[in-house]
Amino acid sequence: MKYIFKLTVIVVWLATGCHHQPPKEEGQQPADRQKTLDWPTYGGNNAGNRYSPLTQINTSNVQQLRLAWTYDTDENNNPNERAMSIQCQPIVVDGILYGATPQMKLFAVDAATGKQLWKFDPFADPDKKPRFHPLRGVMYWEDGEDKRILYSVGSFLYAIDAANGKQIKSFGTQGTVDLHEGLGDQETLGHEVDQLSISASTPGVIYKDLVIMGSSVSEAGDAPPGHIRAFNVRTGKLAWVFHTIPLPGEFGYETWSEDAYQKIGGANCWAGMVLDEKRGMVFLGTGSPSVDFYGGARIGQNLFANCVVALDAETGKRKWHFQTVHHDLWDRDLPCPPTLLTVEHQGRQVDAVAQATKDGYVFLFDRDTGTPLFEVKEVPVPTTPTLPGEQLWPTQPVPVKPAPFAMQELTEDNITDRTPEAHAYVLDRFRNSRHGSKYMPTSLEGTLYFGFGGGAEWGGNAADPQGILYQNSNNMLWWLVMRDVGKESATAQLTKGETLFNANCAACHGIGGKGSGGGEGGQAYPVLTNVGKRLSREQIRSLLATGRGRMPSFQHISEDNRETIINFLLKTESQVKALQTASNDDDNFPYMPPFLNNGNTQFRDQDGYPAIKPPWGTLNAIDMNTGEYLWQVTLGEYPELTKQGIPATGTENHGGPIVTAGGLVFIAATYDEHLRAFDKQTGEIVWEYKLPAGGFATPITYMVDGKQYLVIAAGGTRYELKPGGSYVAFALP
Repeated sequence: MKYIFKLTVIVVWLATGCHHQPPKEEGQQPADRQKTLDWPTYGGNNAGNRYSPLTQINTSNVQQLRLAWTYDTDENNNPNERAMSIQCQPIVVDGILYGATPQMKLFAVDAATGKQLWKFDPFADPDKKPRFHPLRGVMYWEDGEDKRILYSVGSFLYAIDAANGKQIKSFGTQGTVDLHEGLGDQETLGHEVDQLSISASTPGVIYKDLVIMGSSVSEAGDAPPGHIRAFNVRTGKLAWVFHTIPLPGEFGYETWSEDAYQKIGGANCWAGMVLDEKRGMVFLGTGSPSVDFYGGARIGQNLFANCVVALDAETGKRKWHFQTVHHDLWDRDLPCPPTLLTVEHQGRQVDAVAQATKDGYVFLFDRDTGTPLFEVKEVPVPTTPTLPGEQLWPTQPVPVKPAPFAMQELTEDNITDRTPEAHAYVLDRFRNSRHGSKYMPTSLEGTLYFGFGGGAEWGGNAADPQGILYQNSNNMLWWLVMRDVGKESATAQLTKGETLFNANCAACHGIGGKGSGGGEGGQAYPVLTNVGKRLSREQIRSLLATGRGRMPSFQHISEDNRETIINFLLKTESQVKALQTASNDDDNFPYMPPFLNNGNTQFRDQDGYPAIKPPWGTLNAIDMNTGEYLWQVTLGEYPELTKQGIPATGTENHGGPIVTAGGLVFIAATYDEHLRAFDKQTGEIVWEYKLPAGGFATPITYMVDGKQYLVIAAGGTRYELKPGGSYVAFALP
């Protein structure tokens, strides 16, 4: 058993049931006697609880799991080819598995053998430029013989015939819907949106004949609004829009600066949503408003950013909302879909919705009313701004239960002691930076924070019928420094290329591409000051056009401006000074904030390990009936540290768990590239397998012809690990 640092064995199995499963799962117990059981939606079912009633693979035989088949997408095999990750959780319907390749092709394979049935290439047309981004799942809809796969590539939603992989030309415009539709135009917003960056990394949900979609957008001043849209699944016609940034006269408009909607975007649902089909309600979480880390142009609470929102699935009308961060200055998007579960609360069964957060909270709400089932306190937080024009919100919501599953505040006591040198390195940064409350205002001096990336991540969590939530988590420290770009521009007289870079790229790569240090592994995104030594002009040009991994495409920027950015990066730009300077009073779009951050930068020690004491990654079992933890264990290890006799530390992890009636929790997600099975009652590892590449996705399980399978995408590429391009299936002999 791996190192367990907290174990309270309070195993209470409450027969609460699991309501509102899709029809294919109803009435199928005992599941191990069924010949077929699908995994028909992202998250396994409409509830998104990643639960399977299958028991053929269980705690008594899981050690016998063997490789059943591998589907090689034939991508990421060329070392000279750009490596894209696979984050896709596939679906299985009627014995056919549908998923996406690293280069965003859609495929269908026999779920029992892995034999390819068809493959669809959205970029087969030579006139269509590739645009790559994370793609975490696809959707299925059927009406008689009309069976469709819906999935998103770039700014388009595609409808594909599930039988043959051909576009359904009657959907939208020749088989696609433009995801810019319904976001607004010159008349409503004061600017057009059709050229702005938008995609959908996570699938939506399908209710009757409606496909309900969120989106991924820029986090800079050119972000479109993150409105929720529903399209007719047959025709592609826009059915309704819910404005996550309210327009004048709408509820919530007064929680923003006047006319902020004309310059502020974001507040988007990029992490996915779930559906209560019986109630006709869709539940989702939204992200922060633009721009990250500075809110001078959006004074107020900022509804419906950072909110759990319940909508009428038929009309898009708001049923209720709950804001988890007021006036977000810390990029604390709701990072995963809500989860529907049933709990015993005050002696009665309550249909609930749980939402995990980046900073380690779980909020639990009554599904009908949005009332928190565990008390949530509005806690006073620091309010003295450190940047001109900013106004912090005076309180933030903190649930009394469950306790946080991730670290909350950095102290000298939890600085790494892995080696004396590492301790001294981190202690120096600690003593020469701001630290304390995770709600400290951002500053020019530099601040160490938790909560930018993990606790929870986009892989989400799993919940069983007993109301137990299984949540993986990260404990990572981040280093944030704000820059006065208006002052720097005036002083340094920046060139047009650097000004364009800072406006479009600095949110990830730092001002001027310099990052901010943090040790040899401390950059979540690469420093670009010498990028010309690694990449050619053509390679950079291609990256800006297509995107790669977490980097979005910048096709929304004109080719001339992209070329100017390249000239800046390659140090070939003529020293023509930019005329534009940032101004907080600039009413034009895109919004140019007066302050930008130094890039999304993890702070690690000089050897590339996390700067704090372990655990660095955990898996948690939380009884949502009581709000108490059943167990918490480390998730993953650094093999070289284990060889030194250091107990398993856990690693950063991206991807999520599933839970089965066989008593197992399956999860990969870790730096060490292992897929593991945990005993769901104790947290003990009962099986593990080294994947051909990192499994930074969420697995699935299903049954075909009486055999249960476990499948995960082995896509690799995170943490500078080797890329992969395969789906791997396991079964009992």
